Amino acid sequence: MSIGLCIRQLRQRQTHGDLSLPEASALKRLDRSGPTSVTELAKAEQISVQSMGTTLGSLEARGLVQRQPHPSDGRRSVLSITKSGIRVLGDKHNGRAEQLAKALSNGFSPAELRQLMVAAPLIERLAQCL
Repeated sequence: MSIGLCIRQLRQRQTHGDLSLPEASALKRLDRSGPTSVTELAKAEQISVQSMGTTLGSLEARGLVQRQPHPSDGRRSVLSITKSGIRVLGDKHNGRAEQLAKALSNGFSPAELRQLMVAAPLIERLAQCL
């Protein structure tokens, strides 16, 4: 529960111009899985095609995704992440890492930090066992 709370707190902290949760999720999936259609992305994210279309429209308007014709079906399109989209994901990740580092350096004693460093490999091993 404690790890879940930390994750939720980090996710809830947004900066100016940050991505919404659906935008971040769609962008991450495009980054990991590569170009795909709106329908396939909606299915993977378990949301309606209309909702995904709205999310992708917002990302496209901001230049974070690009739309190209489907290679074999001219009626469809394929969306992919742009260099700007990759940069925004990186900035978001770095921002969270900075928030975590700041919290650790300001809120914990050296002895507590050592305890966390000892516990970290055990927590990682637990996650891998799940």
